[in-house]
Amino acid sequence: MLVWICAGEASGDILGGRLMAALRRARPDTEFAGVGGARMAEQGLASLFPMQDLALMGLLEVIPRLRRLAQRMREAESDIAARRPDILVTIDARSFTLRLAERVRPRGVKVVHYVAPQVWAWRPGRVRKLRDRVDSILALLPFEPPFFEAAGIPVRFVGHPVLESGADAGEAARFATRHGLAAGERPVIVMPGSRRTEVRRLLPLFGGALAIAAREAPGLRPVVVVGALVRGAVEEAARGWPAAPILVTGAGDRNDAFAAAAAAGGVGLIKSGTSSLEVAMAGIPHVVGYRVNPITAEIVRALIKVPHVSLVNLLAEREVVPELLQQDCTPDALARHLLRLLRDPGAAAAQRAGFAGALARLRPSGGGLPSEAAAAAVLAVAG
Repeated sequence: MLVWICAGEASGDILGGRLMAALRRARPDTEFAGVGGARMAEQGLASLFPMQDLALMGLLEVIPRLRRLAQRMREAESDIAARRPDILVTIDARSFTLRLAERVRPRGVKVVHYVAPQVWAWRPGRVRKLRDRVDSILALLPFEPPFFEAAGIPVRFVGHPVLESGADAGEAARFATRHGLAAGERPVIVMPGSRRTEVRRLLPLFGGALAIAAREAPGLRPVVVVGALVRGAVEEAARGWPAAPILVTGAGDRNDAFAAAAAAGGVGLIKSGTSSLEVAMAGIPHVVGYRVNPITAEIVRALIKVPHVSLVNLLAEREVVPELLQQDCTPDALARHLLRLLRDPGAAAAQRAGFAGALARLRPSGGGLPSEAAAAAVLAVAG
């Protein structure tokens, strides 16, 4: 069986790698082609072109790359036509992957889209277009299936991959030894995202918040979780911080950092998205901050249909974690919320209690791992 699989960013690459491994366990004769990153390469994928060419976000960020994106679309479409795979699995990155699905599905290619597009959050009218683009959607969140089923699109809730991340299984002592974390230092987990645009926009704000908080809470040590592609940008942005940050790149080191922060009463300064679920799994109280280009923000603000952007808050159906967005995302405001979590054990404990209820909703209904549930759903569509 040939699976053509396409991911467009780091989180999708992780999903793709786990899915490929689960598919091979379920059906050892499976072969792969497509587009992915390092994690998918570990499973044997020779990427058609660099996945980074698709890792773009925001209307103004995409415009200068339209010609390159059009070229990559033609390459992907031609490769699928030549190989005639049994199924196409598109993973997130909907601006590219769903357009690709639309182009190849008329050729008789079955399409499964992994990670339900968040049209339920901000553009419900777009769900109708999905009926002609995909055969099935794999949803990560439990409240997504009814929305797509009402539009006549087959969908299966497969559970959230954060449950396979090991975010709650790190070793605090190992991290402290490896990075020279001194006794009494309180780690602040900083997660500014995996895209250069996010890092450039968020780290100055996060750094300003850390400087303010450090004046009132001595002993804070920033621990920045970074992807390999943005490490240089992070190092540049973090120059001049009140304490030299520890930079963490691998999944194992990241999970150890989470354990060290949880053990030492640390906190987190996190961009919106899956990062919030990861630190919630580790039991780390945190603040969510995010900014996008102002023009993009105005367009999204007019369309958004949900009360929260943090997945923890959406799952809990209330504000467990403070969300500071756009003009509210300032160093002063971020520092104020960080200091409250550092000083008030009750506020930190209230967050942890909220985490438990939110995370319980992420497990697939049939049990097992989310990647296994996803693989079973892909095989069911492939036939």
